[in-house]
Amino acid sequence: MKKISFVKMSGAGNDFILINRSQNPEFVLSNNVISRLCDRRNGIGADGIITIKNSPGFDFEMDYFNADGSTGTLCGNGARCSIKFACNNNLTKSKTVNFLSNGQKYSGELLSDEQVKFNLKPPADIKLGIIIETGHWQSEADYLHTGSPHVVINLAEQSTIDTALKDFPVEKIGREIRHHKDFAPGGTNVNFMKIENGRIIIRSYERGVEAETLACGTGAVAAAVIAYLKYNLIPPVSLLTQGGEILNVDFVDDNGNIKNVSLTGPAKEIFKGEFLLDNFS
Repeated sequence: MKKISFVKMSGAGNDFILINRSQNPEFVLSNNVISRLCDRRNGIGADGIITIKNSPGFDFEMDYFNADGSTGTLCGNGARCSIKFACNNNLTKSKTVNFLSNGQKYSGELLSDEQVKFNLKPPADIKLGIIIETGHWQSEADYLHTGSPHVVINLAEQSTIDTALKDFPVEKIGREIRHHKDFAPGGTNVNFMKIENGRIIIRSYERGVEAETLACGTGAVAAAVIAYLKYNLIPPVSLLTQGGEILNVDFVDDNGNIKNVSLTGPAKEIFKGEFLLDNFS
C-alpha cells in the first residue's frame, strides 16, 4: 500500500495538510481524496490541502485545494504556511522566498520561528456600500477581491443587529450570502467584523470549507482595506481572529491605489505523519 508523507500546519488557526510532491510522486489528487483527507472525523482533518512542487526560477509552487475538493483561489494563511514549510524543509536557502500560486508570482519572508509575512497583489473590484438581501437578513456590505472574493460586513453599522459578534450566527448568514445570486456562479467568502480600540475583531465564513474557519488570511486583508477606506483605520491594521490569534495587515495608499499589501502572523507545524493512500481513494 502506498504511504504518503505529510505535514499538518496551522496559520493562525486556519489548518492545512501540506504534501511535497517531489517526495510523494505517486500521490494523485481527486476531489474524493481531498475531501476524505480533510474530514475531521474519518481523515486527518483540515480546512484544505496544499501541495508543494519544484518550479524553475522560483523556490516552489503551491497548489491549494478547499476541504470540499474544489480548487481554491488564493489562500493567504496557506501561503504563509507554505513559506514556513519551504524554510523548514530546505526548499530555499533564504528566509525570503519567491513562489507561484495559481500561475501568479508571490513573495514572502520568514520573520521569526513562527511569524511569517506574505506579500499580496493589490485588491481589485472594490465595491462599497452594496445592499445584500437574503431570506433572513438585509445588510449594507462591501465587496473586494484580495486574491479571493470577499464580502465584508461591519456589524456595528447594522442598526437592526444588537447581537455581539461573538454570538452572531456566522454560519447561517454567511452561508446565505456565500450562495447569493449576486455572487454566482463562484460564490464569495463572507467576513463579519467590529472595530474596537483601533483593532478589528473578525469572523469569517469560507466557501469551499463551507463553514466558519478560525481565521482567513485574504479575508483579514479585505477587512483591513475596508476599515481603512471607510473608517479611517490606518495601517498596519491588527485583527483578532476567531481562533484568538493576531493577524497584521499592512499596505500603502498611493493616490487612491492600495499597494504593497502584506499579511503577517503565526504559522506553525502541528505534526508530521504518513497515510495509506488506498484508504482515501
